[in-house]
Amino acid sequence: MKNTPHVLVVAGSDSSGGAGIVRDIETLAAFGVKASIAITAVTVQTHKEVRRVDAVSPDCVVEQMRAALSANPVAAIKIGMLANDATISAVTSVLVEHPDIPVVLDPVLASTSGGTLLTPEAKAPLLRLFEHCALITPNLPELRQLVALGETGTPEGAAEQARHLIAGGARAILVKGGHGDGLESVDILVLPGQADQSFVAPRLAASMRGTGCMLASAIAADLAAGADLATAITTAKAFVYRKLAAT
Repeated sequence: MKNTPHVLVVAGSDSSGGAGIVRDIETLAAFGVKASIAITAVTVQTHKEVRRVDAVSPDCVVEQMRAALSANPVAAIKIGMLANDATISAVTSVLVEHPDIPVVLDPVLASTSGGTLLTPEAKAPLLRLFEHCALITPNLPELRQLVALGETGTPEGAAEQARHLIAGGARAILVKGGHGDGLESVDILVLPGQADQSFVAPRLAASMRGTGCMLASAIAADLAAGADLATAITTAKAFVYRKLAAT
């Protein structure tokens, strides 16, 4: 077990099991990767609503992360719900200590049911956290909130919005197209100084909570196994597609 790559998941719980750390662990297990965890918040959720969010103290989050990093061969970190600005700053302080571990951040701003999962004052430290991540995976509504430029109707427009985050210090943005229109779901990888890369799958008439968690965890699992970023994204998107197709 000590020689098996681990992914450290820094995220919130979901009592319904539909998203959060439960989805992350399920996904990592499917990829044959071990999971370590640092819980940032305990949420009371059903599949329809968020009823309560209790943030874990930032000191406890830091201690969980450092314990996991010292106990296991952590080869990648996946970050989900961070809850508030103090937790974001605490998590950033740990990432600074481990700059060689790739970090995949799914910027969880709200639940699928519409419940807020990140406080408004947390946006600025979240944008600073982006500088320490190998990849950020916003969906289209999250991207609009992050850049505050309004709705865009095309993948090209979304990529242009993502470049604002790159200009602000983000190293790579994967804009997820699941909330878009058309017969195909197009995810776009935006990197500084490089041509955009598109990852395309047929759009399915299906829905499932936690697909963002699944995608980010699948990417982190493949990075932990030594894959390059584009390969990890391709494999992860295919994994999520199969899960959706089976619903």
